Amino acid sequence: MTRAPELTVVHVPVSDPLVRPLLRELGDEYSRRYGRDAHAEISRYPDEEFTAPHGGVLLLLLEHGVPVAGGAFRRYDAATAELKRIWTHSAHRRRGLARRVVAELEHEARARGYRRIRLTTGPRQPEARGLYLATGYTPLFDTRADPETLGLLPFEKHLPSPASRREAARP
Repeated sequence: MTRAPELTVVHVPVSDPLVRPLLRELGDEYSRRYGRDAHAEISRYPDEEFTAPHGGVLLLLLEHGVPVAGGAFRRYDAATAELKRIWTHSAHRRRGLARRVVAELEHEARARGYRRIRLTTGPRQPEARGLYLATGYTPLFDTRADPETLGLLPFEKHLPSPASRREAARP
């Protein structure tokens, strides 16, 4: 039996060199899908919004010290975290890494007191749409409509409080 490689979760600032593949690949991917330079979109939010003192986090999944997936959240409001920059390295897709990133981000958001997560994805990102639907996010748009007619596709998910999770686990 082949054993899956162990993944390490690290929290890093946007300025960490390990984040460069995430930013580069996201910018390139968005530019291919939307036909414009998307690197400006990626840098739209100040880096400090993805740090703990500002209510955010940026995390990476490392395999043998190399980033293979990552994502971030920023404070949207006092009760809500906004997911951003969900990424899986192009050489490591179809391994469930994005699901792991989303789960790690949800855990971090819950631990920091957030009760809700929101996010938007573009209409030309069916993989992202599928990921959020498969991981329990509620679409805040008509899923039967042509995504190209909608613009950004918003989602939300309400997080259980740590107390309600403990109560649900009791026999």
